[in-house]
Formats: sequence, structure tokens, C-alpha cells
Amino acid sequence: MTTIFDLHDVAYAPEQQPILQAINLTVETGEFLTITGPSGSGKSTLLRLLATLLTPTSGTIEYAGKPQGDYDKVTYRREVSYCFQQPSLFGETVADNLAFPFAIRKQDFDEDKAKEALGWVDLPATMLNKKITSLSGGEKQRIALIRNLLFSPRVLLLDEVTTGLDSDTKDIVHRLIRDLNAKGMTIIAITHDEGEIAAADALVDIVAGRLEAHHAK
Repeated sequence: MTTIFDLHDVAYAPEQQPILQAINLTVETGEFLTITGPSGSGKSTLLRLLATLLTPTSGTIEYAGKPQGDYDKVTYRREVSYCFQQPSLFGETVADNLAFPFAIRKQDFDEDKAKEALGWVDLPATMLNKKITSLSGGEKQRIALIRNLLFSPRVLLLDEVTTGLDSDTKDIVHRLIRDLNAKGMTIIAITHDEGEIAAADALVDIVAGRLEAHHAK
């Protein structure tokens, strides 16, 4: 296997306030890595560093064999896609959100592809014109997720995306993520969910800003 992320002594300490300290971690291409640990331990900060939403205050992050900083950020973020814990939808309709990935690539909106993507998460094609104000929390999370997947990234970063979802919706999201991973997409997911932790292929614990353990099955 090839390495997609290599972190060497990565720290994040804005204004001398240490949030992450001396993180050393290697993630292989196609791996499904689960990150867990207490609230406030630095898990989301680590994901944001991987997503280039934050910059390490020391240490290095390599992506696909090159320093993270060598990449154009727009190009990088098309390959490394970050899905927030709280779904952020905009505009008025579901279509407005699913058209966005096409618009930023200066492509015409492919309505058929958007309808197909709705089917990935068990949502009907008719939802395309539904107002986002009428969506449930689970529907919003699924829309936000497929918005990240209309153009397949190499890496999907998931920040507790199943928190607050009912069991049926959680199963739908799990199925999609497992299918993407089986097709070779690298998945890095933060969770507190005991079922997800028990099912993890590889598990990292972050406690008080430090990587405490790396368990691989």
C-alpha cells in the first residue's frame, strides 16, 4: 500500500495554547481510520489540519508524498473533502446545494447525477426541489454528505457526521461510507459512537492533544 498522509511531530498551539502536541501518524491509501477520544482533546483540530482549514504551528504534514503546503488549496480540497458535524446548507433548495460542486468547477449542473446521488442515501429524486428549511436533521446531513461526493475525493474526512442521527439514517450513511471505502476511497472519521468504534478497521485515540494509541485489526 502507498501512504496518503504522513504526519511528523505535528503540533497546533495558537497563541501558545497547546491543542495538539507531537502527533506522528501514517495513513495508508484506502485505509478507514477511526479517531476517538474525549471531547475537547483535539480530534476536530486534527481533521481541520488535514483539510488545510488550519495550519500546524510546528511539524509537517505530507499528502501523497509531498508537503501539504506545496499544493494549490483549491486542488487539494477537491481531493481531500471535509464533512462537518453540523451540516451547513445554503440557498433555498436541495438543488441549490447539489449544483454548487458543478458551479465551482465551471460545469453545467447535471441534474441526473444529482438525482442518482440522492438515491445513494435513500432520498427520492423529487427531493431535489425541496426547500432546505423543510428538511429534517438527518436529511440535511445526507444532503451535505452527497454534496461532498458528487465529484469523488481521494480522501473523505468525517467529523462526527452520524451524531444525532436515528438508527435507520445512521445505517444508510454507514453503508455509503463502507461502499466508498471498498472502492478505494480513504476515510478518516471522528466518532464517539460505540458501535462505530467496535466496528473500526483501525483506531486512533487522542487524549489531551496527544495520540495515545493506534489499534489495527
